[in-house]
Amino acid sequence: MAAGSILIVDDQQSMCEMLETDLRLRGHRTQWCQSATAALDIVREQNIDVVLTDVRMPGTSGLQLCDELQRTRPDIAVVVMTAFGSLETAVAAMRAGAYDFITKPVELDLLALTIDRAVERQQLGRQVKLLTEQQNLPRPFGELIGDSPAMHRIYDQLPRLAASDASLLITGESGTGKELVARSIHDHSPRSGHPFVAINCAAMSETLLESELFGHTRGAFTDARQDRKGLFLEAEGGTLLLDEIGDMPVAMQVKLLRALEENRLRPVGSDREIPFNVRLLAATHRDLETAVEEERFRADLFYRINVIQLHLPPLRARGTDVLMLTKHFVERFAAKAQRPIEGVDEAVAERLLAYSWPGNIRELRNVIERAVTLTRHNVLTVEDLPEKVRDHRSSTVYIGGDDPTELVPMEEIERRYIAHVLKAVDNNQSQAAKILGVDRKTLYRKLKNPDS
Repeated sequence: MAAGSILIVDDQQSMCEMLETDLRLRGHRTQWCQSATAALDIVREQNIDVVLTDVRMPGTSGLQLCDELQRTRPDIAVVVMTAFGSLETAVAAMRAGAYDFITKPVELDLLALTIDRAVERQQLGRQVKLLTEQQNLPRPFGELIGDSPAMHRIYDQLPRLAASDASLLITGESGTGKELVARSIHDHSPRSGHPFVAINCAAMSETLLESELFGHTRGAFTDARQDRKGLFLEAEGGTLLLDEIGDMPVAMQVKLLRALEENRLRPVGSDREIPFNVRLLAATHRDLETAVEEERFRADLFYRINVIQLHLPPLRARGTDVLMLTKHFVERFAAKAQRPIEGVDEAVAERLLAYSWPGNIRELRNVIERAVTLTRHNVLTVEDLPEKVRDHRSSTVYIGGDDPTELVPMEEIERRYIAHVLKAVDNNQSQAAKILGVDRKTLYRKLKNPDS
């Protein structure tokens, strides 16, 4: 439930006090007044999410208040309540711009559900507007997009990483933008005037990969009809990214290590060595430390490429960055297709925020490209999303053990849930504390002493 700021407007003080007490117990910030005029004065001075107003009041009616708020403060949702629950009154309320309509006597659970939905919708709408404004601000690192705490930690490190010439290992799930970050580091480095060259090491045989990296001489193997300069030499003076280095054949790892240690390479079929000058960046979605323990990746090469490590967070840990990236992709693909598509509606934004994005930014980009291609409107709607995103429902978090019938103490459930939240936010304790509804000191104490 999203906590919101609620203004109750009713000429009966007892009704205001009763509704205020109930909504406060449900976590909302509430205040009340007894006239539409007073309500308008309050919304001019304060940030209000929802106005809950009676229809029949002396002076300005609830419907007139709704109409005025729709004109001057469309960012506020209005829920209208009345003892005269006729169809005509409901239609009039909706025409005046009301978010919803509820009858008296008020069913408190039903009202709370309506208020919760109104708060979430209004806060999301403001968030979308804010992100749209932020999207137009200059970005410090080119194509890198995001304003989440996780991304600000990346931005904080990038200037120092770009200034260095040390080997860098970029880790993160597939689709998190590792090559984009590598290119940004190169573009802001002293080597930016020289080439940036990238190669994906996955699913490439040792012979082919050796030829791609080091080059070959004419006649070195079948179809080698002329000398070929490898990528190390193509990147001379610049930056070479070895993407998915965790999938490199073990035998090729030995040859790569030797070249990196000596800053010299030998083309396939050649008997001479050639010096090179590149900065090496490597990237992988695999756990290389585990691969080293299992002898699938050489320890000496791991230490050579892992002078500095930069971990990229998954999209699910980046909060509303999803909406910033969505706007970027809508603009890109709409321009490419020459279609006047302006953005997404709030229902789409809700679905995008709820989805877990196992494919990360790459999956989001594909979803938006598909939606831009298929939409019939100038704003993307829910019907434009693929079924897996459109119909996704956040699964209930199971915080038991391997056995679903296991019964555990409340303290153990809390410990497991805290661990689950920390994992979801990439171990960001400040963000985890906010989600858990505790301050950072309390979370720290619970991590140090789970029984506290």
